[in-house]
Amino acid sequence: MTALPRRQLIAWLGAPAWLASTAGCATPPRVPATLVPAFAPTGRLRASINLGNPILAQRQAASGQVTGVSVDLAQALAERLGVPLEMAVVDSAARSVEAVKAGQADIGFFALDPMRSDGLRFTAPYVLIEGAYLVRNASQLTDNAQVDAAGTRVMVGRGSVYDLHLTRALKSAQILRAPTSPVVVDHFLAENADVAAGVKQQLQADAARLGGLRLLPGRFMVIEQAMALPAARGEAAQQALREFVEWSKTSGFVARALQRHGIQGAAVAPVVGGG
Repeated sequence: MTALPRRQLIAWLGAPAWLASTAGCATPPRVPATLVPAFAPTGRLRASINLGNPILAQRQAASGQVTGVSVDLAQALAERLGVPLEMAVVDSAARSVEAVKAGQADIGFFALDPMRSDGLRFTAPYVLIEGAYLVRNASQLTDNAQVDAAGTRVMVGRGSVYDLHLTRALKSAQILRAPTSPVVVDHFLAENADVAAGVKQQLQADAARLGGLRLLPGRFMVIEQAMALPAARGEAAQQALREFVEWSKTSGFVARALQRHGIQGAAVAPVVGGG
């Protein structure tokens, strides 16, 4: 396995002010003490944080601090467990999944996809994100349905949910793979591909940064972002994590986190059951 990038340790000494205000009137479900070893066998909650999806996590240029919705959720869960949080910060979804499956992290934040189900157990989604296509202004492509054609070359981030989805969905177009999602547009240009696929907001930012590019109207998929932990941690831990995610939606935690981090274009996922 590829060595993980630098780990960032957060000594969790209590809920910060923003966490209390985000929770509103609802109190997050405290995980029973008997389940703490299932979540944090090392005495810390090790969370795999993927910087490849800027909707969920970003590294601040000035401070180097990693922030985002997934970080907020990891901090809140660690607080409910009563343990410190340790973040394993990676640059791609594939490495994030690998870290949890290999036992180098206890929880992760992944898009739901059947190709990732082996060895992991997922919650219901907490955020919905759109996947979009980007082309050059001069491209003759004007609609998502036109992309799957012989001779069309589509650039995606290796191992991302877009890669997994399009590998199944595209029958005629050729898929090319960049090392990570944040560099998809750079590789799309360098390799003269016809289409770049990824998070809509990331593609919009790249189009504004580089110029001469446009997004095709609409979306080609909706990405359901969920939390996951190793299946071996047991059904009780899985249920506790599912309840935590439902609380994060019903209490307004996710909605306020999206607002606090200035995220637009992502929606809180529907509540499952009673929450």
